[in-house]
Amino acid sequence: MNIRFLFPFIVLLAIQFKAKAQLMTEKVEFTKQDTLRGSITPERVWWDLTYYSLKVEIAPDKKYISGSNKIQFKVLASNSIMQIDLQEPLKITKVTQNGKPLKVNHNGNAHFITLKQKQPIGSTQAIEVYYEGTPREAVKAPWDGGFSWKKDKHGNPFVATSCQGLGASVWWPCKDHMYDEVDSMDISITVPKGLMDVSNGQFVGKTEHQTTTTFNWTVKNPINNYGVNANVGDYVHFNEIYEGEKGPLKMDYYVLRDNLEKAKIHFTQAPKMMKAFEHWFGPYPFYEDGFKLVEVPYLGMEHQSSVTYGNRYNNGYLGRDLSGSGWGLKFDFIIVHEAGHEWFANNITNKDIADMWIHEGFTSYSEALYLDYYYGKDAASEYVIGIRKNILNNKPLIGPYNVNKEGSGDMYYKGSNMIHTLRQIIEDDEKFRQILRGMNKTFYHQTVTTQQIENYISKQSGIDLNAFFNQYLRTIKIPEFQYSIKNNNFKFRWTNIVKNFDMPLKVYINNKAKWIYPKADWQTISLKELASEFKIDPNFYILTKKL
Repeated sequence: MNIRFLFPFIVLLAIQFKAKAQLMTEKVEFTKQDTLRGSITPERVWWDLTYYSLKVEIAPDKKYISGSNKIQFKVLASNSIMQIDLQEPLKITKVTQNGKPLKVNHNGNAHFITLKQKQPIGSTQAIEVYYEGTPREAVKAPWDGGFSWKKDKHGNPFVATSCQGLGASVWWPCKDHMYDEVDSMDISITVPKGLMDVSNGQFVGKTEHQTTTTFNWTVKNPINNYGVNANVGDYVHFNEIYEGEKGPLKMDYYVLRDNLEKAKIHFTQAPKMMKAFEHWFGPYPFYEDGFKLVEVPYLGMEHQSSVTYGNRYNNGYLGRDLSGSGWGLKFDFIIVHEAGHEWFANNITNKDIADMWIHEGFTSYSEALYLDYYYGKDAASEYVIGIRKNILNNKPLIGPYNVNKEGSGDMYYKGSNMIHTLRQIIEDDEKFRQILRGMNKTFYHQTVTTQQIENYISKQSGIDLNAFFNQYLRTIKIPEFQYSIKNNNFKFRWTNIVKNFDMPLKVYINNKAKWIYPKADWQTISLKELASEFKIDPNFYILTKKL
């Protein structure tokens, strides 16, 4: 999906990387496997994903899975070799096209399939990949990825997948690169009798077998690979209809049986979240697939239309306020943050994981926007300023391209503060809101680059933000505002900045707001009266130094 602009995109990336390379200071050794995983290889570029039919049987007692994936694709160029990804220790047992076996050459986690028949350009073709094995077990989900094999307090299996960053190929065979989202898919998960599977999209029925049950789900919208999930447990279900911007939206909740009553109370935050985010970001992007919160044995994850939840029915982040402002305890962090990803990650998706700040920066700021909607602008400001203490500034927000390597973890807190600073520069909250809504409309169900996001915001705001984004995304330098006030002379400048950085700044002199326009060179303003009180607007993420 959405890869018709792929070749210009590759050229753009090369130019962009060369132009920005001097700003990206981190150097890391990468392997051939990193390149095969993170780049758009010749064996990937010639075909466009259109449909998956994923069938998996999960055996919790053995921590074992087996199944198949039908991969349907449109032929874009002549080629006869396809790259499919599946991570060890899982094994591909066979690959077929039209029932005939195909040759597979294995290179670590990348598998190269030689097609026998001609693949006419413009035609739609399909292969089936069969596989099995003991998948990687997640040690501390969701950060390291894989299967979480747990039990509930009654001893029932409580199993879930999570694979952001590591990739979906940790548990199923796929074209495991962010640039090409499948247009739609069907998911069939077979589990031991007495258990339930909850996956993405709408439930379309189940099939009972002698000792197992197969649960069938259909996804009608494009979906990124890591957004696909399987969740297995002794679930009970309740739901409601939310009257949203695009009409009735089905909101489903799946929780462990013992948690039903507390979930009915606590999950009333879900429609509140939906109301706030539709206000700020526009319509929920996946009405056809519904919205689900699914309890899991780890903290949570933004799986598309199947958001997973493990925050123990507490407000805050496991009961803590990450901002220290008090406002972080006004909402359940996982419900708000992970659902915010439906707009930024699942609707607007980065082409390369190096640009994951697009996912996490905007979604982290969605927490402040939720507070803004229900408690006001001051609450949002106090919250986002409060999370600054968590910023490390140890490496740039953007990572190296084409090797499946994300940038700094600061993409959350620094990303949020960068966007908050940008909001101050725009100085028009309705315009800022329309930019956020416009992004979700313009890039609806698309994969994007950082440059596309930068260009869009610059154009819609009417501000040249090139140096601003270079400063905050591509360096670890925080602009320092230096100033002195002597008699009636106010002297100031920016230091620790990239070339052409000239961000305006709001200050308060004798309690009166004033915009100033610092540059790298000293500037002096003659004040009409002595500055008995001077304050820099704290909503700007900067350093300050009085001389």
